[in-house]
Amino acid sequence: MSRIVSAFFWLSSLLPMWLHYLVSDVVLYPIIYYVVGYRKRVVRTNLEKSFPEKDVRERRKIERGFYHHFCDYIVENCKLYTISEASIKKRFIIEGVEELEKELDAHGLVFLYLGHYANWEYLCSLQLWLQPQYGSANIYRPLSNKAFDKLFLYLRSRFGADCIAKKETLRHILKLKDEGRKTVVGFVSDQSPRLTSTHLWVNFLNQETAVFTGTERIAKKVDAAVFFVDITKKKRGHYLCQLRPLTSDARSYPDYQLTEVYMQELEKMIRRNPSIWLWSHRRWKHKRPVPEQ
Repeated sequence: MSRIVSAFFWLSSLLPMWLHYLVSDVVLYPIIYYVVGYRKRVVRTNLEKSFPEKDVRERRKIERGFYHHFCDYIVENCKLYTISEASIKKRFIIEGVEELEKELDAHGLVFLYLGHYANWEYLCSLQLWLQPQYGSANIYRPLSNKAFDKLFLYLRSRFGADCIAKKETLRHILKLKDEGRKTVVGFVSDQSPRLTSTHLWVNFLNQETAVFTGTERIAKKVDAAVFFVDITKKKRGHYLCQLRPLTSDARSYPDYQLTEVYMQELEKMIRRNPSIWLWSHRRWKHKRPVPEQ
């Protein structure tokens, strides 16, 4: 199965980009949005609660924009299988690398806060922008489907990035620290944590939201500098990624304040162009437990 999946994606990725977008518009969008209605109820509920100030017409426009972008995300990552280094650097321009490398020299480790926004998978090309003495890695959650797990591991590592399984995060990062390997580590931190491991609730998009705090806690433990990944979609298939420093001294922040800053930055980015965030995720499935009387 793994070979079949890989062969399909390899053959599909050889198609020109304009044909990928034609498939997105003519095949994927009508099927996913109109025929299957993939998680449409989840998307509508999330948008209604996040933007109560908008009327139905405005929310439907964001909804359709989300599904169009989601279909583009699928074909763009199919193309990622064989896209050249020159092409990915043209499509995903990264700014702020020089300042990031200064922090690598000073701290050894830099953490990137990012969300499921625009085409977050393209950040796997960060290694192409770094000088050879620096490394890059991303935290990932292994997929239950082994064939697709193997495929995404290949896509995320083909430009030189290391992939760290979520359960191995702390151990792997401590090893990087001990070995003195100057590395940038990306954390996608906008999904819903397990209720039993939730340490913080914040107001995010008009809703009380459980958030991950592991990025902040590990940053303090290893004295990592922290940046926010701010992505702008310039046009179809072209993105500007700005690496903006949040702090070079995570330990100076009171507990969880840095996580709150990240969530505030994430919300500002989403509100700038809400159609390109992953609205199909059941982000608010947990409610804060009511304290026992």
